Amino acid sequence: MIDSHCHLEQHDYDEDRDAVIQRTKAAGLKAVVTCCARPQDFEATMQMVEKYKGFVFASVGLHPEYIKDFSNEQIENFIRTIKTNASRIVAIGETGLDFFWVREADWQEKERELFVRLIELAKSLKKPLLIHSREAEEECVKILEREDATNVLMHMFGANQLTKRVIDNGWHISVNTIVLRSKKHGKVVRDCPIERLLLETDAPWLAPQTLGSAEKARNEPTSIKAVAEKIAEIKRLPFADVWNACGANSAAFFKLPFK
Repeated sequence: MIDSHCHLEQHDYDEDRDAVIQRTKAAGLKAVVTCCARPQDFEATMQMVEKYKGFVFASVGLHPEYIKDFSNEQIENFIRTIKTNASRIVAIGETGLDFFWVREADWQEKERELFVRLIELAKSLKKPLLIHSREAEEECVKILEREDATNVLMHMFGANQLTKRVIDNGWHISVNTIVLRSKKHGKVVRDCPIERLLLETDAPWLAPQTLGSAEKARNEPTSIKAVAEKIAEIKRLPFADVWNACGANSAAFFKLPFK
């Protein structure tokens, strides 16, 4: 099994990052894809990739939620950094649109412009895309279609009215612990073929023990087993079938060295 989307570079792990990674290995995961979403997280991400070569892989992008934090110069510099380090990166993202945290029309337009830039970057580097789409799912899909993006993973996707369209486009969907309490995400799992599903945790967020409560706890990649169990329940499949299929889907999507 592979956690296809987590954030091990976050400060939540500064005191015990190595122990978290060792627990993840001990839980039977073959790899994790950690997502660098800001320039200031790049070096820490690359250090993990080097230290845990063959187990920690990196996706790198500019998260739309942080659009106000990026100057044009920072964006251009970071795109150059990504190009220079392309051989050390397995995907571009997360990228996309976030109209939940960013509500001003002018900043939403800047999100769109950055999204297109990163789609173009992924295509030029022949890398898959990890897509964040919050309160902008249909527009994200439209932009991806317009830009002829083909190797796409819709992260934490909950817009079930678009599931068939995503699948018809040949894209994939990743599911995390939100499915333990969200009916709309459960419907996405129900309607998405197992061949197109990947598992993720989005750790350190969305710890299963505190979902839906005011209390917060740190999530870890090990919680991916709970996600697989829920998918098995929804799709009425044996746990082993989900565990093995979703892991194989992740390895193939990111072109990781596993069968």
